[in-house]
Amino acid sequence: MTVHFIGAGPGAADLITVRGQRLIASSPVCLYAGSLVPPELLQECPPGCRLVDTAGLTLDEIVAELSAAHAAGHDVARLHSGDPAVFSAVAEQMRRLDAAGIPYDVTPGVPAFAAAAASLSRELTVPGVAQTVILTRTAERATAMPPGEDLATLSASRATMVLHLAVQRIDAVVADLLPAYGPGCPVAVVARASRPDELIVRGTLADIAARVEEAGIRRTAVIVVGAALTAAQFPDSHLYSADRCRTPSSPPDA
Repeated sequence: MTVHFIGAGPGAADLITVRGQRLIASSPVCLYAGSLVPPELLQECPPGCRLVDTAGLTLDEIVAELSAAHAAGHDVARLHSGDPAVFSAVAEQMRRLDAAGIPYDVTPGVPAFAAAAASLSRELTVPGVAQTVILTRTAERATAMPPGEDLATLSASRATMVLHLAVQRIDAVVADLLPAYGPGCPVAVVARASRPDELIVRGTLADIAARVEEAGIRRTAVIVVGAALTAAQFPDSHLYSADRCRTPSSPPDA
């Protein structure tokens, strides 16, 4: 058997890969985070599938379910919101499975920051404005941040920054970012990106905290900070420039 860690996407049930959908449909066991994974995805499970909501389970209880499926010879669709590569808590599960000799693979999904950028109709890396994206979070009510990854340090680059799991601390986030980015820096908060009840709040570091409070956003949101959000005057990308397209050695566009 194989445990399939599958990125279930940011919320909309149709934002899942074809591979992920096929694995769900072929696995007789499905573990999912009920508070985050869209229930419509569970309709892809085969008849008689064992469905386990992991929202209230400990790591030991989750691994016990995976081990039981392994003993029974059943593949498992292990659904995680967004993409397993970031803030998914799959690393500790993989470590346990490695120790137990249980095989697994990973299928990527649409991450929340990508869904937020799509909802904002913005590219996060704009030529001449921002070519770096920092994905981070805050430490309150979560695992402590490693040394050197505090917001004050990360903000020195003034790169586009996307914060997960931080909207409930919006006042503290603003205080940490203001010295480097300045009060006029554009900010957008996207709650429940891609879902029918999606909510977008735009502003600057000077007023975003008040706007978020007024909107009542408390969770399931990402904060996007940086000049790329409102950039209008910037050079065209070299990718489609006339000079590049005339170069015989240039590979064809994909």
